[in-house]
Amino acid sequence: MAEPTPRRNEPRLRPAPLLFEPAEAASDPEHFFDLESIDDPRALLSRATELTLAFRAAADRAVEFQAIAAAQLADPRRFDRLTTADIAERAEWTEDYTKKMVEFGRDLMRGGGEGRGSVDPV
Repeated sequence: MAEPTPRRNEPRLRPAPLLFEPAEAASDPEHFFDLESIDDPRALLSRATELTLAFRAAADRAVEFQAIAAAQLADPRRFDRLTTADIAERAEWTEDYTKKMVEFGRDLMRGGGEGRGSVDPV
């Protein structure tokens, strides 16, 4: 089973694998990672929990990469730097959230973030 995202000083564990969804299965709105075919409620709870934790870990990691990218795009040393308004528009964020993401990304790039329980910059 996947583990929650660790703090910065703990090693990052890999989430449970998100199995490939064939195109014909993905087109069926009732089909979701073959969960509908699991009859045993214990097995269903176990696999659904693995998927939940894997998606959370993936979302947390994606937010970290968003923050790093926002910080890099806002870097005043870049000749092609973007304003927080430009980044907000591209990412479909508010400008206030963008400022927090830029700061969070700078913190991540400095190797900071120790002691944070969550990657959410808000």
